[in-house]
Amino acid sequence: MESSPDLLVGWETSDDAGVIRLREDLALIQTVDFFTPIVDEPRAFGRIAAANALSDVYAMGGRPLTAMNLVCFPRDKLPKEVLREILLGGIETVHEAGALLVGGHSVNDSELKYGLSVTGVVHPERIVTNRGARPGDRLVLTKPLGTGILSTAIKGRLLGPDAEQEVVRWMATLNRDASEAMQEVGVSACTDITGFGLLGHALEMAAASGVEIRLWASRIPLLPQALDMARMGMVPGGSFANRRYCEKSVMVEEGVDPLLLDCLADAQTSGGLLIAVPEKRADALHQALEKRAVPHPEVGQVIGPSEGLIRLSP
Repeated sequence: MESSPDLLVGWETSDDAGVIRLREDLALIQTVDFFTPIVDEPRAFGRIAAANALSDVYAMGGRPLTAMNLVCFPRDKLPKEVLREILLGGIETVHEAGALLVGGHSVNDSELKYGLSVTGVVHPERIVTNRGARPGDRLVLTKPLGTGILSTAIKGRLLGPDAEQEVVRWMATLNRDASEAMQEVGVSACTDITGFGLLGHALEMAAASGVEIRLWASRIPLLPQALDMARMGMVPGGSFANRRYCEKSVMVEEGVDPLLLDCLADAQTSGGLLIAVPEKRADALHQALEKRAVPHPEVGQVIGPSEGLIRLSP
């Protein structure tokens, strides 16, 4: 375990990125993420992968400065035009975030993968982590769930073009506006919802903060057709792994649709932010998110101290 008085956030709480203090008013955020394609269109894949990597900086309340490409490409199997389109999608999203692409690294690999290493900045006293949630806090989620299930349906050619474009739009949407809103208001904790699903990341927040979290299943937004596709069995293996990992720490109350658990554990790509906000600031956060046209359903609350527990209510 690395240790330094200037290492403000390390890996001990499974937070979204590492943060090191450079001076009293400036800290550096570092993160990296890359994965295999989840959609067929190369430029869309590039945009999604970049938004996903940038999200870790936003979840910490930071501003991305620079990014570097990480590419594994099967040069003997795919034309270079595919790589060009992926990189164009990535740089479009990096520029949308107001950051600069400053280089990268590629290797010849039998399986295509793409993502970014991202560096951002934040004031040391304004870092948002997953370990600050307190009893009484309200929980707000800024994107609907279901991207893992629907990406599986896309691969199975079960979604129409309009539905596919809607899924891509959500995954390629930056969490910048949501991050700016929470910094404007001041919140207790935050995490972005990615590969561990809502249940997994909420459980990380609960464990890191030493609290119990109640989620209201009926208030959690889902992408159109996500529940239908889950009913058809379009649930990725990662989502089942998430359910198994969380089951001992998730108390499911009577009246919760068991099928809904597949959606709540669904492994997301470039999901939204789960924000814990003190009750007295909740209205201000809703207003700040509304002003930026960011969805802001209140999906739960922190209900008391514990070693880390999720209570799922209807």
